[in-house]
Amino acid sequence: MRTPTGSSFEDAAASDRPLIIVVDDDPDICDALYELLRSVDLDAVRFGSTQELLRAPLPDRPGCFILDVRMPGLSGLELQSRLAGKGDGKPIIFLTGYGDVPMTVQAMKAGAVDFLIKPVRDQALLDAVAAAIDVDRARRASAAVAARATEQFDALTRREQQVLRAAAAGMLNKQIAFELGISEVTVKLHRGSMMKKIGARTIADLVRAWESLPAPVRDRVAI
Repeated sequence: MRTPTGSSFEDAAASDRPLIIVVDDDPDICDALYELLRSVDLDAVRFGSTQELLRAPLPDRPGCFILDVRMPGLSGLELQSRLAGKGDGKPIIFLTGYGDVPMTVQAMKAGAVDFLIKPVRDQALLDAVAAAIDVDRARRASAAVAARATEQFDALTRREQQVLRAAAAGMLNKQIAFELGISEVTVKLHRGSMMKKIGARTIADLVRAWESLPAPVRDRVAI
């Protein structure tokens, strides 16, 4: 792995600047891609193999991968699967000199944001990188909201979670009381405590808080 020009990898890790991760077993192509990215002031690191990438301690920064599809050992498509299994949702731009249509379909279905044929035009690659960075920034922002919502949700009691789910579904206090087998006064107490904990003031706030939760978290609560 080679670090971004003009800074140490550790210093770069503290930044919110995008980091582009290039993996290609052809050193000339790898270097050319790296220099292109650096020419437009993008931080980049480069690897000659997928194994080298997997051994590297990468910082948590926005950005994307640029992967050659066909490489010795672990291929770009296999790396895509490995990264997905680790929960790394960073966008991937694939490069290939073969133009294999089934491979393209497989990569795109697995979440690749672009698939470019070598030799790729500089501007086409830079446009793809810019789009991928935007995708990753949106993904990270959404993940941060979901993480915060989950943290607040987990701080609620089980009954408060049930009241939140029912209220977000548009149920009135008396309907919630009937469904949960408790008094309407008790529902109001749970609702007030729950709203205070999640910082909600209105029904709209409740709905937004509920919808910000990942589906698996929402599915944990039944009325």
